[in-house]
Amino acid sequence: MESTEKHQRSLSFTCCVLVLFLQLRLGLTGDCPADGRTWVPFGDGCYHFVHGAEDKIKSYTFDRAKTLCQGFELLTIQSAEENDFVFKYSPEVWKNNVNIWLGMYYDTNGDNMKWFGEKPVGFSNWEDSSSPSDLMPLDTCVALHTNTGKWENVSCLEQAENGVVCETDQKAEEVKQKPSALLSALVILSVVAIMGVSAVIWFLHQKRNLGTSLFTPFEYHPPFRVLDSDRSCLVEAEENDNVP
Repeated sequence: MESTEKHQRSLSFTCCVLVLFLQLRLGLTGDCPADGRTWVPFGDGCYHFVHGAEDKIKSYTFDRAKTLCQGFELLTIQSAEENDFVFKYSPEVWKNNVNIWLGMYYDTNGDNMKWFGEKPVGFSNWEDSSSPSDLMPLDTCVALHTNTGKWENVSCLEQAENGVVCETDQKAEEVKQKPSALLSALVILSVVAIMGVSAVIWFLHQKRNLGTSLFTPFEYHPPFRVLDSDRSCLVEAEENDNVP
């Protein structure tokens, strides 16, 4: 009995946790900008790959690339996974190999490369001939080659590159609308499942307990019979009564 009750409590707790998990998963949504442009979510970020309406590769200066992002930052890459994502997704946007502007510049105060927004450069994927050195020009920026995923030093002022990718953080916001029909149905089905399983467990437990005592009132009892010694005593008493 105690084991069955523990099992029921454990099952009910597991179902309740599942319901709460579904509520949290359905109640949270990734938030990318809703500005009419196509944003691709990856990890904690959202990415917009800029391409011409006529589906032709164009060239953009560094300053023009920044204005195309309309208040968002140029692409900054913080990990090998993010670099691989951009490298693999680029063919979905551009038919040919392009060079993508990165939001990186040469900081004359620190004599090193920095991301815009003062993000430190924790990951890099330089070509062998493009790694930063002490002789960096002041107008040095960086571009990513979509055919290799490698980075190259380029001039911020004199060169124009083909690809522009804008980036922003992806924030999870709680949905403030009324619960969806799907969420309500899942909650109802979970509660019904809990009740159904509990009822089945209770029925099986009762059946097991009653199985041993169900036929107890109907146990077979043989007819009453007098033992041989008692019968002989009765016969002897009867003969004595018949003696005159």
